[in-house]
Amino acid sequence: MNQSSGANETKSMKALTYRGPGRRAWEDRPRPQIAAATDAIVRMTTTTICGTDLHILKGDLPAVESGRILGHEGVGVIEEVGSNVTDFKRGDRVIISCVTACGRCKFCRKNMYSHCATGGWILGYQIDGTQAEYVRIPYADTSLYALTPGLDEEVATLLSDILPTGFECGVLNGRVQPGDVVAIVGAGPIGLAALLTAKLYSPAEIIMIDLDDNRLEVARSFGATAVVNSSDGKAVEHVLTLTKQAGVDVAIEAVGVPATFDICQSIIAPGGRIANVGVHGKSVELHLERLWSSNITLTTRLVDTATTPMLLGVVRAGRLDAKRLISHRFALSDIMKAYDTFGNAAEERALKVVLTSGVPAA
Repeated sequence: MNQSSGANETKSMKALTYRGPGRRAWEDRPRPQIAAATDAIVRMTTTTICGTDLHILKGDLPAVESGRILGHEGVGVIEEVGSNVTDFKRGDRVIISCVTACGRCKFCRKNMYSHCATGGWILGYQIDGTQAEYVRIPYADTSLYALTPGLDEEVATLLSDILPTGFECGVLNGRVQPGDVVAIVGAGPIGLAALLTAKLYSPAEIIMIDLDDNRLEVARSFGATAVVNSSDGKAVEHVLTLTKQAGVDVAIEAVGVPATFDICQSIIAPGGRIANVGVHGKSVELHLERLWSSNITLTTRLVDTATTPMLLGVVRAGRLDAKRLISHRFALSDIMKAYDTFGNAAEERALKVVLTSGVPAA
């Protein structure tokens, strides 16, 4: 028998819905129901907007159907669980992973949850997501994390996606080590998350590269030892000057365009590691004619959120001041305005926007 609040008296909810390229709506939608014994229904209390949501709205992901509720991050309270859910019960406060994991397929057994045979990134993409008052979470036992009592919900929301993405795809794949010289190309939320988590490994220098002076100043306040504005087209020259022509040990690409990938290729030192984090919609040119003899490692990765428990512990211990990534706060009902702000990040000086729901418990 499901642990539920009874027959869902409230049959509808508010949600941010994709209605085709360039179109979004804050509208009434049916509340989700338990569809499998491993599901949970979560009442959303805090969520956020990701750059991937903007890509969807631009039509960059044609697989997303009109009518899809967007969002894949957030914190909430469990309203109902399926009969096979054993680790959670109604009333539990949880962090929602952006990656859904069955926990049993060959990829999940390798901690490659992003490639789960029946999960992966599906929230807000293949199934309805978290920018709503309620959301259905498949495989609840392996796709939710208990929210530690006393942990700030806004910070916990960042553990859904941005912190594990910057950490796993950038810092871990780049094998950042004590004493390394690290360059991060892109001072957006993901690049800044990579900066914050790279500091856990005591690199000697962290050089942040971006077009936006405001974001570069934020990066400096987060601990970047040097910043480079690449708007003059001389980012490579500036970095090589800073490193006395040696280049960097780790280059983290956190944008996803050919120009930023080219910068990484041009500043990497022999034996260095290029960690690609950015989502690339266009081909890039790999300069193997220059790199083949330099012992370069190039990595790509989808976030698996396998490190979420560890990052949760680091945040709880006060070793990671993630709340500094949040620049704007809105009520969930103001999500249309929040999208306008996040979509004009440079003008609005926006990093992460957080949305809080006022929906009462059923």
